Amino acid sequence: MTQNILEAKQLSKHFADNTAVDGISFNIPKGGCFGLLGPNGAGKTTTIEMLEGILKPSSGEISYCGQPITNDYRQEVGIQFQHTAIQDFLTVKETLQMFANFYHKTLALNELIETCALADILKRDTRKLSGGQRQRLLLALAILNDPKLVFLDEPTTGLDPQARRNFWTLINRIKKQNKTVILTTHYMDEAESLCDEIIIMDQGKIIEQGTPQQLLKKHFSGVMVSLPESNLQQLDGANIAFEVKNNRLDMPTEQVDKKIRSLIENKIDLDGMQVRSPDLEDLFIKLTGHQLRA
Repeated sequence: MTQNILEAKQLSKHFADNTAVDGISFNIPKGGCFGLLGPNGAGKTTTIEMLEGILKPSSGEISYCGQPITNDYRQEVGIQFQHTAIQDFLTVKETLQMFANFYHKTLALNELIETCALADILKRDTRKLSGGQRQRLLLALAILNDPKLVFLDEPTTGLDPQARRNFWTLINRIKKQNKTVILTTHYMDEAESLCDEIIIMDQGKIIEQGTPQQLLKKHFSGVMVSLPESNLQQLDGANIAFEVKNNRLDMPTEQVDKKIRSLIENKIDLDGMQVRSPDLEDLFIKLTGHQLRA
């Protein structure tokens, strides 16, 4: 029996004016969280929509549990779309009950409420939900049919930091139920925290794949010396190479002492200097030339 829940072979999608996905192949193992990352226009949304069964590939094959996708596929997967309309004038509980009618099999309501932390908002009108509460409801709708495979398309976009981290707890709870999660996200800390394996796409192709730890080890051997963006003119004037990231000026180096001596010799202000390990956003910029949120 295959240990992969999804397999994509030479997957392509052509539109009239461009090729969005260009002959990619990958396997998604059962269990855990699989991240699909890429800058805008990389082809990740098209890839996800083909995996979800929404778009038909121009060529290539998608297998689910070792078999071609059939009409039963949508009964066995769950999808939390980036934008989802919910029926007005219903409570959270009434919404769950209505969506339950769309499936042959559903989770027990009490289990769903506990998994997605909905007990305190069951009687609330869906129009009056906060961003975090709405996303918890949408997650519940995505797993209502007890799917083996759950697609989460940028589920924490627009949430405040606390709501985002609360949502991560729910995703980890779902992973522990032996479900497979496929996640797209524009937050590198989210991908690094949740994903067991990631794919990075650009221009319709896969440019890297592996665990976050494997990829960081592969592409970086040193650290980042970082200064506030206010030092921009000083570094330019001293002809010192740097990358701009989140209002900081990052300088990769394998010799911290030598880098700091160089900054001192060039009379660079060291106030606010940080030394840190490279992270997934550094990797993303290195591979694609973009910050993921660009």
